[in-house]
Amino acid sequence: MPDSNITKRALASALKELMEDSPFSKISVSDICQACDMNRKSFYYHFKDKYDLVNWIYYTECVAVLKEKDYCTEWELLEDLCAYFYKNRTFYRKTLSVDGQNSFSEYFRDILAAILAETMEGILGQDPHLDFYVEFYTDAFLCALKRWLLAKDCMPAEEFTTLLRSCLLKTSTAILQQLSPQQETT
Repeated sequence: MPDSNITKRALASALKELMEDSPFSKISVSDICQACDMNRKSFYYHFKDKYDLVNWIYYTECVAVLKEKDYCTEWELLEDLCAYFYKNRTFYRKTLSVDGQNSFSEYFRDILAAILAETMEGILGQDPHLDFYVEFYTDAFLCALKRWLLAKDCMPAEEFTTLLRSCLLKTSTAILQQLSPQQETT
């Protein structure tokens, strides 16, 4: 198994180096293999395609690391997640700009939806519309994350998470204040 991880890391490193100069869509599996002096058979033994390699990079560098931590709140998780994306923004700008089947955007969306489903079920219980709420917030967060990372002058992660939190808290407070008089009369 250690040899497998060495090979996977070499392929990951090659992809990251290639993406410093080229868009993801222009990089082929052959390019990745050539950059780390491996054959295509070795690549396909470990990954089904270059999208699978990107997803493996994200999982090993971010998800596995975040799973090791014990977070008191979801905000702490969000802060670490955004810090990771910001630190690796050159790589993720290029991978998040690709949409469609097997893309990193779809992979990340699935992970994000699972996290939000668990969190929102804890807040809302067995609400019959839970799936709708999860989809809404998943799409909103993914869109905000992409817009943030793809911006020419990408603000630091701390600023982004502070603004995101402020937006959600202020909006929630305003909605609750608007609904409170209606609830008292009904």
